[in-house]
Amino acid sequence: MLARSIWIALMLATAPAFAHHSLAMYDMSNPVTVTGVVERLEWSNPHAHLYLNVKDSKGHVEQWTVEIDRPEFLKQNGWTSTTVKAGDVITCTGGRAKSGARTMRCTTVVLASGAKLRA
Repeated sequence: MLARSIWIALMLATAPAFAHHSLAMYDMSNPVTVTGVVERLEWSNPHAHLYLNVKDSKGHVEQWTVEIDRPEFLKQNGWTSTTVKAGDVITCTGGRAKSGARTMRCTTVVLASGAKLRA
């Protein structure tokens, strides 16, 4: 009985650690692509974020928040904390937020050089 109680306590304690990895809020089955100017990169755990200024079809600038993977994964796929800098023009593809917000869970980034990186 004590072992079961300990097991249940451990499962409950670790559940929040897995919750932030959910893609449920993004429409990953219908990817979108945006091209914009990097405002900044937040290189942090559990996920890094890119902030892009993207022009809409009428030329108005919209700020997009682009969630990319954790720094460890990014490093394994050719990234460093300086791969993109403010002012760089990049293209991001991934699942947009189902809410319609200008945020996405990015799967690939194409740099101005043409290099394509997993994100």
